[in-house]
Order: sequence, then structure tokens, then C-alpha cells
Amino acid sequence: MENKQDGVSNGDGDVLHDIENEGVLLDGKGEIRRNWSEFSERNMSYAEPLLVKRTNTTSQIAIIGANLSPIESLDYEIFENEIFNQDWRSRKKIQIIQYVILKWGFALIIGLGTGLVGLFNNISVENIAGFKLLMTTTLMTQHRYVEAFVAYAGINVVLAAAAAALCAFIAPAAAGSGIPEVKAYLNGVDAHSILAPSTLFVKIFGSVLGVSAGFVVGKEGPMVHTGACIANLLGQGGSRKYGLTWNWLRYFKNDRDRRDMITCGAAAGVAAAFRAPVGGVLFALEEAASWWRSALLWRTFFTTAVVAIVLRAAIQFCATGKCGLFGEGGLIMYDVGSSKVTYSAGDVLAAILLGVIGGVLGSVYNYLVDKVVRTYSIINEKGAVFKIILVVTIALLTSCCFYFLPWIATCKPCPTNESVICPSVDESGEYKSFQCKPGYYNDLASLFLNTNDDAIRNLFSSRITKEFHISSLFIYFGTIFFLGIATYGIAVPSGLFIPVILAGAAYGRLVGRLFEPIVKLDTGLFALLGAASFLGGTMRMTVSICVILLELTNDLLLLPLVMLVLLISKSVADGFNKGVYDQILKIKGLPYMESHAEPYMRTLAARDVVSGPLVTFSGIEKVGNILHALETTGHNGFPVIDEPPFSDAAELCGLVLRSHLLVLLKGKNFTKDRLFMGRSISKRISALDFAKAGSGKGMKLEDLDINEEEKNMYVDLHPITNASPYTVLETMSLAKAAILFRQLGLRHMCVVPKSQGRPPVVGILTRHDFMPEHILGLYPGINPHKED
Repeated sequence: MENKQDGVSNGDGDVLHDIENEGVLLDGKGEIRRNWSEFSERNMSYAEPLLVKRTNTTSQIAIIGANLSPIESLDYEIFENEIFNQDWRSRKKIQIIQYVILKWGFALIIGLGTGLVGLFNNISVENIAGFKLLMTTTLMTQHRYVEAFVAYAGINVVLAAAAAALCAFIAPAAAGSGIPEVKAYLNGVDAHSILAPSTLFVKIFGSVLGVSAGFVVGKEGPMVHTGACIANLLGQGGSRKYGLTWNWLRYFKNDRDRRDMITCGAAAGVAAAFRAPVGGVLFALEEAASWWRSALLWRTFFTTAVVAIVLRAAIQFCATGKCGLFGEGGLIMYDVGSSKVTYSAGDVLAAILLGVIGGVLGSVYNYLVDKVVRTYSIINEKGAVFKIILVVTIALLTSCCFYFLPWIATCKPCPTNESVICPSVDESGEYKSFQCKPGYYNDLASLFLNTNDDAIRNLFSSRITKEFHISSLFIYFGTIFFLGIATYGIAVPSGLFIPVILAGAAYGRLVGRLFEPIVKLDTGLFALLGAASFLGGTMRMTVSICVILLELTNDLLLLPLVMLVLLISKSVADGFNKGVYDQILKIKGLPYMESHAEPYMRTLAARDVVSGPLVTFSGIEKVGNILHALETTGHNGFPVIDEPPFSDAAELCGLVLRSHLLVLLKGKNFTKDRLFMGRSISKRISALDFAKAGSGKGMKLEDLDINEEEKNMYVDLHPITNASPYTVLETMSLAKAAILFRQLGLRHMCVVPKSQGRPPVVGILTRHDFMPEHILGLYPGINPHKED
């Protein structure tokens, strides 16, 4: 594509250059016109579904939760201008110590907060769901079957509607797992209310209500989002509105420190969900974080350790019976440890088969989730009422399946072992009597009419060998598989971990039963291997899932087989499609930058995707020109160019951010002549004035009050200009530029000319320019699937 180098006059003799597609240009008559293109987001109405033809042609709008929302990139780059450099030089040793103490103090608070929320979620779900199941069981024992169904389905519908109402009216961003949104944030993508306090509130209570309603969802995925929200709340740097400010807190008013805290929060969420502190750290490293370093590893490990201590203390407290129906054995610890775990060649063959099955089923699961989420997105866009109707419909479908399917199972006589209670009399148990006569139990009811955590315990249990009939395992697997797909995408906080573990454990136990003549492992251990294979096939994680499962089940002797199953399932599934979270990122339109460049990027140079014209400022610029550029473009970064007489020739001085320009203009450090005012500006404006406000509440253009006389004055941009922006030659391959952009966590990358005698900057590369939709829109003839 040809890059436009010539500026467009604004009528005052000054030259404006505009690079981004949505830029506003002036024609020869001085009238404003839009520079629209076929790949610009301005071709797309905010009310129009993103998913027409099910592709997103922009990287400025995305689906957050269940609503369309504008998005922007985060500034992870260290900004070096005169004011920031002076602030760093003036810092004393005590301030550096304060900063370190505060970082670790916040890690401690994140761990405590996330651990307590995890405890609250578990106690709430166990008691609400336990009350519902006890009522249903009591009515069943009295042969009041219709009333039992009405009570069971009615409570489920009420809980589901309440969860949907919270999401629809208070925080639409809380719908879904939240892991894709957290993953995108840590990759450098911000969106309105993605980590807001209202989202945290709805995530906690909506998750409790949704899981208690009997949906085939987990509270583990939302816990990752919850931990990230808690971390973001602490990273706001206080609140001037409510007088909650402290000098120490100003150190965290930047995207880099918030990113590190949210990484700790995501790890703490996994640790709280699974009681897996090491697994939480590895999850953040393998799946969530895009940037990692050893210092962050230590802090994340400390955070998850705090979570583990909180949960251990909570379990000991609840073991005394003071937590209602939530007693000993809660917090989803499935102890399948066995003193003798030996396996033969038959077990290895069965494990290999499980890995292949998990890879195939995982890819099918992801494909169907993709289709369902796209369909639900169209329904959710119609408004809050449609969201609630969809949720209630799925709640009724789930209730009917869970209540009526056990009727087709045959009653089985209770085992003669005196150590087991059969039939079970409490809200959870391995031997539900359901409609059976005394001395018999219904194996399907033992799976369906339980909480998801208790169903997994039953499937993983090594005490139960042949209590679940093969046909019952088939029915349960099919139901959970399809209900898990149908449930994901509705407007309630919903995790994917538990549905996948349930389905995987069901077919794992099934394979164990079918291979019984040639294997030595018990069926409970095959259920664990099945869960591992399905997790690997859907989520495409290996190390973190392996450790999480080992921490969950307390069985290190099974490590070799778990590793084998995960590697096979991931390898098989990768041949069909991407991981479920990667697919959801694409569906939602979040411009996630992968750690690798696409093969076709090697055939393009950086200049090939730079679209123009480019907006630049002089080192000492007229106020009116700056205001005009801010009003007529949505750009967040502008190159600053020094020209004679302030330099021998035109040269790139650096890059200035929109937010910094707004602060400078509000301070009104203007002069009638073009003069250097760096020292004066540095005295009147401090680095704290440029600190990024939390939750997107920064200064806006409407906050400025500049009259006509001031518009004709000049302002010195040098003190706020980043004098060391990252630059690449226009001839650098796009693949190399993309890797550099991703690894450094940039928001803007300046493209400079290779030869002399041309303008000092060709254009700016942003995240949008690396997106496949943008590149393939410019070059439709490129084959995106061709490998070099």
C-alpha cells in the first residue's frame, strides 16, 4: 500500500499528518471529511452485531461480557520525558522502600481478599444448592414427585433469573468466564468496566446464583476474573473523589504496575478455586500473562501462598460444623490418592486412547461452543429482557434433564459394604434413592441430583467401582457435554473448567469400565485421566492443568500418565482448531496479539500496513492545531518533529500521548511566541498530574476551557514528549516488527524512513495494524493459511 507523506494544510499554514484510518482530514475548502476505508471500524454501527459473517473487521470495538464496548490499548511502555525523568531522579531511598513494601503489601491483600471470596462462594453454593437438593430429596421420599420437580425447577429458575438480572442491568461485563477478558487485558487491551467494582460485585454474587441454579457451569473461571477485579480495585491509586488518597499510592497509577497486580490476582483466583497455589502460578504463566519476569514470579507465588493459608484455615473452621451444609471435604478437594498405583501396558494403551478421544472431543466441543456463543451474541444484543429469557430457558432445560433422565435408569441394589451409607440421606451422596424402594439406589440420580463438585467426587472416587452402570455413564456424559455447550454464552458468570472436568471424568470412567479386563488402575483414576484429556483438548494447557489436577487429587504417582494424556490430547486437538479461550477472544473481537507472527507477515514490510496521512506536531506547536487534532481524530499518540530554526533539519523529537496533551493544555502554559518553556512547565506540572486515573476516569477533551485568543498561542511539547520512542525501519519485515511490538508491550511503534531527505517519520504502527483483519483487508490476495 502506498504511504501518504504529504501533509494536509489546515488553513493556517501549519501541516497536519494523519495515519489512522478513522482520522479526520480537511479537503481543499477547509471542510471536514472522513477518511473511511473498507476495514475501518466507522463502517460498522455500534448497534450492528459484530458477528455478521461471524468475523470482526475492527480492533476498536469488542464484545465485553454480553455487550458491545469500545476498547483501547494500554501503555505498558516506560515513558521517558523531562518531567518523568526529573521525578525519578528526585526519588529518595525511603520512597523506593515504600514502593517495594506497597507492592508486597498489595500482594498480601489480593491473596487475602481472593481467598475470602473463594470461601464465601463455596459456602454459599453448598448451602443454597444443599437446601434445594434436600427439599427435592425429602419430597421424593414422600412420593410427591410432581411437587419435587416444581420445587427443584422453580428454585433453579428463580436463582438463574436473579443471576441474569444482575448481569443484564448492573454489569454486562461480568457475563461468561472472564478469563478471555483478563487474558486480553494482560495482553494490553482495555475496555470499559472490564475490571470495575460493579463487575466484581456481579461476578461474585452472579456466580453463586448461577452455580446454585444447577447450571452446568463452574465458579472456577469467574474466580480468575474476580481475583483480577480485586487486584485492579487496589491498583486504582486511591480516590480523590472520596478523599482516599495517599502519596504512596501514586506509584501504582500506571498500567505496568496494574498489569503485574492483575497477574497476581488471576493466579490467586485459580489458587482459590482449586486449592492449587502452584497451579495458580503456572496458570498465570502459561495462559493468562503475556509478559513475565522472575520478580513477578516471586510475588505471584507469595499471593497464591496466602490464598492457600486462608483456605486451609477456613477448612479447619468449617470442619467443626459452623458453616452450615458446607463441612469437611469442601473446596473441591478430590482425594483419589492410593497407596499402590501400579499400571501395566494395558493401562498405558488405555491412557493413549483417552488422550486421542480427549483431543477429538475437545476440538468438537470448541467448535460447538464457537457456534453457540456467536448465536447467543445475536440474542443478547436485543436487550436485557432477551438475555433473561434465554437464561431462564436454559435453566428449565437443565432442570428437566437433571430431574427426568434418572427415571430411565434402573434401580440397583445397595452394596453390602457396611462402611457406606446406602441410600444416601443427606443433600449430597454417592447412593441417591430417588424413586427406588428401600435398599436400592439410582446411579444417575447420584450424578445429576448433586452439586457439580459432589458429582466429580463421585466420579473420581476409588471406593466406587461398578456402582455406575455403563449406560448411565453414557447418558451422563452426553447430557453434560451438550448442556455445557448450550450453557456457555448466556448472561451469567460461568466457568468452563467444571463442565469439562465432569464430561471428561464421565468418559474416563467409561473407558476404565470397558477396558477393565486388561487394566490394573481402578475406574476412579481413569476418571481423572479422562478429565485431564478433555481439559487438554479444550483449553490446550499442559503444565498448569497437570499441576492443578495433581494438587486437586493429591496423587503424584499418577503424574506420568497425566502428562502423557495431556500431551496427546493437546497435540491431537491442535490439528483441528484453537483453544477455547483463543476462540472466544476472536469471537468477542478482542485484538489479542499472539507471541508468534503469522507466516504471511514475513512477506510484508512495516511500511506496507502503515496507512496515512500522518498527524504530527512541531516541538513548539500552536494550541489551536493541537485542539483540532484532538477533536477530529481518535488517536492516542502523535509524533513530535523539531524543524528549523529549532534544529538543523527536520528530526523526530519523540512521541506525545493524548492524555499528556490534555494535562498540558489544561495547565495553560502558553506563550504568544514560539519559545522553549521546558523549565517553567516542569515547575508548574508534576509527574503526579500525568498519573493514569483508574477505571477510565481520566481527563477528557470536554474538560478543557480554551478561548479563541489562547488557540492562537503556542505551547512547548518537549517536556511531555517521550524522547526515546521505539522505532523501526520501514523496510523491517512485519513479522519481526510484530514480535518486537508484542514482547516489549508497546502501544505505538514509530516507522522511520531508510533514506535521507524524507520526513523523519513514515507512520505509526499500533495494535490494529498487526491484526489479520486489517492486513487482509489491505491485501485480500494474501493466503493467510499458507506456510512458508
